Amino acid sequence: MTRIGIILGSTRPGRRGEVVAEWVNEIAQKRTDAEFDLIDLADYPLPHLDEPMPPAMGQYQNQHTKDWAATIAQFDGYVFVTPEYNHSTSGVLKNAIDYLYAEWNNKAMGVVSYGVIGGARAAEHLRLIAGELKMAAVRTNVTLSLITDFKNFTDLVPGEYQAPALDTLLGEVIAWSEALAPLRNVEIA
Repeated sequence: MTRIGIILGSTRPGRRGEVVAEWVNEIAQKRTDAEFDLIDLADYPLPHLDEPMPPAMGQYQNQHTKDWAATIAQFDGYVFVTPEYNHSTSGVLKNAIDYLYAEWNNKAMGVVSYGVIGGARAAEHLRLIAGELKMAAVRTNVTLSLITDFKNFTDLVPGEYQAPALDTLLGEVIAWSEALAPLRNVEIA
């Protein structure tokens, strides 16, 4: 069965990402074509990248890196839940991504973003990062506006069109994850 990780990309106190990630996970759990697990970066307190070797070398020395690599390696694709901070994704998510290389390769990714204008710029930055890591970014992006999809900027109340968009995103991540499966077992020079 295809396994998709839903990565909650914020550890900020009072974060809105937790309710967003729970909403994504709730909808994902209704599907029968893949298994989904929620990965909260708060459970992986990675210091600022502290590995002496570049991640592409795969020579991880720190236990926290090895644990993070083992978690990420078990999935076929990912849905990143990200806030938009200063026209980009969160620093903690970028740091977590930067720790690894091969574990991301030949897997699919989608983005559920949130912010004042829906976090679209954070999603675009994640797509650029994904390309460098040999990840396939799906077309659909769910953008949640703090103005229209949250009540009082805190309580998630997504518009009626958001759940079908999320379901489309999940379907695309699953399909691309399955299509890329043969590449994950091949050494590409």
